[in-house]
Amino acid sequence: MAVAAAGGQWARGEDAPALAPVGSPKAADHGDPWRGLKVGITTYTFKQRPLDPTIAAIQRVDLHYCSIKDFHLPLKSTMAERKEVAEKFKAAGITPLSCGVIQLPNNEATIRQAFDYAHDAGIGTIACSPFPDALPMLDKMVQEYDIRLAIHNHGPEDKNFPSPNEVWAAVKDHDPRIGFCIDVGHSARAGCDPVEAIRTYRERLYDMHFKDIMTLEPKAKAAEVGRGVLDIRGMLAALLEIKYAHEMSFEYEKDLTGPASGVGGERGVYQGRARGVAGGDVR
Repeated sequence: MAVAAAGGQWARGEDAPALAPVGSPKAADHGDPWRGLKVGITTYTFKQRPLDPTIAAIQRVDLHYCSIKDFHLPLKSTMAERKEVAEKFKAAGITPLSCGVIQLPNNEATIRQAFDYAHDAGIGTIACSPFPDALPMLDKMVQEYDIRLAIHNHGPEDKNFPSPNEVWAAVKDHDPRIGFCIDVGHSARAGCDPVEAIRTYRERLYDMHFKDIMTLEPKAKAAEVGRGVLDIRGMLAALLEIKYAHEMSFEYEKDLTGPASGVGGERGVYQGRARGVAGGDVR
């Protein structure tokens, strides 16, 4: 199931294959530009802002799902604090679907803390970076809590999980609730085609981090969506094709001092691509 780059031909451009319309036309007909996709944002994007301004910024860019980072809900919070923060998001029309990325060493107390954190906040998926030797214990925890783990790949700098391919090699013999948080930028920097990874690992794809990058080089810098090299339309088409039911999150990293305007622009680009897919536009 390994997915590898083919001379960079999977990047945005003339080599991208033409795709037929996919997904749910009914969703498009009812005014949903995302055609049923649960499009949200990682609160990591607002790491330099407190909780309330972060919620306000997400409302301004009109997104209704989020992945909570511990900047806005500390791991060492109490059950009451976790419930309170989750309710704050929900009251603002934003549903937390995942949390993280959380590091999970092979330590039962630390792992249990992460699962309690997600459980108390009513979150069904933990985006995580586990130590490989923790996987047997994680098997037991996903069974006990019935919470999914989405292993986040961090690119060439990550010695364990640079791309989804290494995640699959590690998890394929473990509980199916242990799967993927595919970060499309880090995947591409590690030489893995995000579009094919979405299709290949569809059955255990539980979270997505969306962005764009300037080049396909290992040290590529972040770019505004649509100004980089990633095949934005192809990724959206693949998600619709597999009927992806979990969160896909914007993760804006180009300018963390003023991310809201950048996210607003990216949202417009993504919506345009989604409408193009709905209409069969192959540009």
